[in-house]
Amino acid sequence: MDLYALRLFLNLSKTLHFGKTGQMCHISTSALSRTIQRLEAEVGQKLLLRDNRSVELSDTGRRFREFAQETVDNWEHFVASVAEESKEIRGELLLYGSVTAACCVLADLFSRFRDRYPRVHIRLETGDAAHAIEKIQNGGADITVAARPDDLPRNLHFKTITSTPLIFIGPVVPCDVTKMIGGSRIPWSSVPMILAEQALSRKRAEAWFRSMGVRPRIYAEVAGHEAILSMVRLGCGVGVVPKIVYDNSLFRDEIVVLSVDANLAPYEVGLCVHKRRMSVPAVRAFWNIADDARPPTSR
Repeated sequence: MDLYALRLFLNLSKTLHFGKTGQMCHISTSALSRTIQRLEAEVGQKLLLRDNRSVELSDTGRRFREFAQETVDNWEHFVASVAEESKEIRGELLLYGSVTAACCVLADLFSRFRDRYPRVHIRLETGDAAHAIEKIQNGGADITVAARPDDLPRNLHFKTITSTPLIFIGPVVPCDVTKMIGGSRIPWSSVPMILAEQALSRKRAEAWFRSMGVRPRIYAEVAGHEAILSMVRLGCGVGVVPKIVYDNSLFRDEIVVLSVDANLAPYEVGLCVHKRRMSVPAVRAFWNIADDARPPTSR
């Protein structure tokens, strides 16, 4: 039994989904399944009850989850105490954010943190920003770059780094969409929309459409704002993205920002961490170093 296996089990006990846990922890589902089987062999009891449709913890699995969490916490606290005694922070830090976040929010923090704490190994996972809060809740990351949700869970800390408005974008390439957005009035009920599957931008855009009494024509739902820009530039439709994503896109010259008085609430972009993880020195150090490096607000 090792700490890596315990961490995999803890993640799986929260997601109850082998595919999701495998994706979050960068391990194949078959390897994850073998790890759980080894744990079950060591314990001598089934930890998970599985069938073709669902996964749930057994009674032993629930008790083992408490043991695993306590063991991992005790280990991290021990490593932290040793680090504090030696006045040197070391260990591993797992960060998560979108590609845009990695480029324009984390880059400067990376540089400062690495110069100050060279013995900390940083792992960066990129993906859809809409999953950032879930990553923290499921233990899939130590710190994430996220948009502050309208209702921040009480067990999380959030530190705003920058604020960016939401904008409507359209294609430049000649197509049916450019004809629709080129007139004095945009026929919103007919314009094909490309929206994020789960992001705040989706919720705020849909709220605006409801206020207009318009049912949007959804052409595509995508994971991540960067994917929206890719489809918009091809002439597939109109999208709604944070301006910071547009400003840092390679496709900016192939996209036009529409003059839409939607008055959508801006994104507060920042760092998110589980309160429990703040006891880990590397996590606390990265959290605190953000105070010294805040990018300018995107206007």
